[in-house]
Amino acid sequence: MAGHSKWAQIKRQKAKTDAARGSVFTKMAREITVSVREGRSGDINANFRLRSAVTRAKAAGVPNDNIDRAIQKGLGMADGGNFESIQYEGYGPGGVAIMIDALTDNRNRTAGDIRSYFNKCDGNLGATGSVNWMFNKRGVIALEPVEDVDALLEQALEAGAEDLKEDEEQFEVLTAPEDLESVAKALQSQYTLLSSEVAYLPENTIAVTSLDVGKKLLKLLDLLEEHDDVQNVYSNFELDEALVTALDT
Repeated sequence: MAGHSKWAQIKRQKAKTDAARGSVFTKMAREITVSVREGRSGDINANFRLRSAVTRAKAAGVPNDNIDRAIQKGLGMADGGNFESIQYEGYGPGGVAIMIDALTDNRNRTAGDIRSYFNKCDGNLGATGSVNWMFNKRGVIALEPVEDVDALLEQALEAGAEDLKEDEEQFEVLTAPEDLESVAKALQSQYTLLSSEVAYLPENTIAVTSLDVGKKLLKLLDLLEEHDDVQNVYSNFELDEALVTALDT
């Protein structure tokens, strides 16, 4: 269960932090708007990416009015800006690989901000391809824990899933990116899906044992995740248990 099976350590859950700072609505609304535009549909039944975005938004407490406005922007019925998807890659302190998904209407601004964050925390923003070879692109479906794990695994595999990871708080079904939608549809009638998305999971993890490196690394991730243009942050580190305790004090 170590490494990439601990989803919270790879794609740090940020809903609570973002909600406290008021940025979660902005991020979620932007994803919904872009999902409508790229999927050319405001119908959640016909647009899988939109349905996934709306599910995550509702789970994060985004009001229905905000969701509806974001969909209208995507349909061109309101000014929603001209956002594009960009991915950044780099190395954080301790040689930790970091990948960033962003939606921005100003490439220069976003790149400048992200570069400054890396520099402040003893990291280095790299070129395209500098770290993505360390990650596997996978579909990840998060579900509420179930009692009959064997039945879930059997149904998931029959639908085309590749693996099932168990955690105390949630289960994760892993798929090939192109199979994410079909597997999610096969499971949603019997199970409670918390989210479904394409993500980057590291092939291997780096153990962080230095308190100084740990502080700088978490500071960098906080800066990145608090930026309005940043949608997701992926990394390949694993904190030593003693270090987790020290950082929490």
